[in-house]
Amino acid sequence: MSSDHSPSSATTFHRSWVRRFVDVAPGEMAALLASFAMFFALLSAYYIIRPVRDEMGVALGKDALHQLFTVVFVVMLILVPLFGFVATRFPRRYVLPSIYVFFAANLVVFWLVLKASPEDRWAAGSFFVWASVFNLFVVSLFWSLMSELWSHEEATRLYGFISAGGTAGALAGPLMTQGLVRIFQPVDLMLVSSALLVASMLASLQLRRLRPAEAKGSAEPAGGGILDGAMKVFADPMFARIALFIFIANIIGTFFYLEQARLVASSITNSADRVLFFSSRDLAVSVVTFLIEVFGTARILRRFGVTAALLALPVTGAIGVLLLTFDAALWIVAAVMVAERVVSFALANPAIKVIYTLATPADKYKVQNFIDTVVFRGGDATSGWLYALAGGSLGFAGGATGVIAVPMVVAWLWIARRLGANHKERVAELSAGD
Repeated sequence: MSSDHSPSSATTFHRSWVRRFVDVAPGEMAALLASFAMFFALLSAYYIIRPVRDEMGVALGKDALHQLFTVVFVVMLILVPLFGFVATRFPRRYVLPSIYVFFAANLVVFWLVLKASPEDRWAAGSFFVWASVFNLFVVSLFWSLMSELWSHEEATRLYGFISAGGTAGALAGPLMTQGLVRIFQPVDLMLVSSALLVASMLASLQLRRLRPAEAKGSAEPAGGGILDGAMKVFADPMFARIALFIFIANIIGTFFYLEQARLVASSITNSADRVLFFSSRDLAVSVVTFLIEVFGTARILRRFGVTAALLALPVTGAIGVLLLTFDAALWIVAAVMVAERVVSFALANPAIKVIYTLATPADKYKVQNFIDTVVFRGGDATSGWLYALAGGSLGFAGGATGVIAVPMVVAWLWIARRLGANHKERVAELSAGD
């Protein structure tokens, strides 16, 4: 005789509860929850230290920020060929765990250095660069794994819920930061982040065990040359438009970020208060994004399609540019950044990840990693120099930043429409081939 509290009853209850929000098929539940947990731990690890990174950037000065973004871009140019070397010579199933453990060890080293020399500007600048590189590599590797293990049809149904795992982590991270920063020094949060990164790595190992058939071939290296990912971006129109979409998105987003840094530096003088400001902003982004991802992302993708989800981001960016061109107050730029990040995380990013599922297993690693790192940070570096040249010290409304941003937003809208069309064409080609 079984009771209502038996393991089978509890399992049935949890599956029934999840199915209220996501269209999950039999046999997918355990892997879906493992994906959710992996992304939760990963973004918790990043969002715990993100406010610390942002505060260090403000403390170093607005004039140093665009130079730091250039350094980040150069570091990316160095690391991507190294990543290509690793991907072509080691089985894919070893690449992600090894890199995650490497970054977790880096956090311990930074904790030791900054604990010993908390006022060292070189150490602070190095950590800003490292954190800007770290988050792109680990998130790109996560989505490469998702693209490998979930099909295009499964991704359309499940990526909203999986993304919500990351957003829940992005929600938990700032909450932990706000609680712990009142007790410990900000630098001590690096140890918590390191432990969560290891937990994410362990979840990835469990996920591969849960979907062994889908991971077939993971014992093989990705293949191709070191710059094969970059070459494919320039050769394939769909990949090229993904790269342009992300490049412009980052130029516009970094305009907003640098304007925020300028205003925070002049308005908030205390270091701990700045950490709390950044963590509160991240918390607002995470709450709204989580709600959309759980209740709306999959429905929007299935009802309105990938194109509509892509277009939502440049439309939001256009509204933000117009608002800041007329009045660049701190509360306005903070609201614009919250809206832009919510739309990016809840709609545009899942749409692009769905497109990646149409690529070959090797391309899912090399192309996606090249775009998510070099192209992404290339947009940051370009934006930093454009912001400085356009009179960024005068503010968004006082300088020429808006004049530069408007034509970029128009091009961004066109690219989003063409990328959506590329997706439809590629789906039709693959369906005809079947």
